[in-house]
Amino acid sequence: MSVLTADQIFAAHKANVETLFGLTNKAFEGVEKLVELNLQVAKAALSEAAETTTAALSVKDAQELLALQAALLQPSAEKAASYSRHLYDIATATNAEVAKVAEAQIAEAQAKFNAVVETAAKNAPAGTENAVALVKSAVAAANNAFENVQKAAKQATEVAEANFNAVTNTAVKASQTAARSSKRAAA
Repeated sequence: MSVLTADQIFAAHKANVETLFGLTNKAFEGVEKLVELNLQVAKAALSEAAETTTAALSVKDAQELLALQAALLQPSAEKAASYSRHLYDIATATNAEVAKVAEAQIAEAQAKFNAVVETAAKNAPAGTENAVALVKSAVAAANNAFENVQKAAKQATEVAEANFNAVTNTAVKASQTAARSSKRAAA
């Protein structure tokens, strides 16, 4: 069986450092998107607060105030839902990038481990065929289990995303219904 050389160890460390920096860059990109989103929300909120204050100061009677209040409810819920969607999209995209890198690293490690097992099997002494077959079977079972866990995790992510979208849509519809009810009551 071959022994790792200094060049192979150095190449492995170099690849690990490059992966680390790549993942760090992906994480920072996610943080940058989050900061940008929050700045946009803060600017919009400040602008809307100024508009709302101006509108509230120009109200002449209670009916006009109720109409203004009803008009403010619907966009607020929709904006909160939109913010949540953007936040979720940023987190999902960042997670997908990290998962893609992790899957590639795991696939590479599995291939290298399988190569080591094959080399060991070829160089195994006579009479150890049963032990070699057992090791190969265990490796195949572990690989299958890992693939099943990956599939289950992807399915769970898809279900969570569908549930998130359903809850968000329900909240927006409920706020729209409440806003319409408030407008009717004000009229």
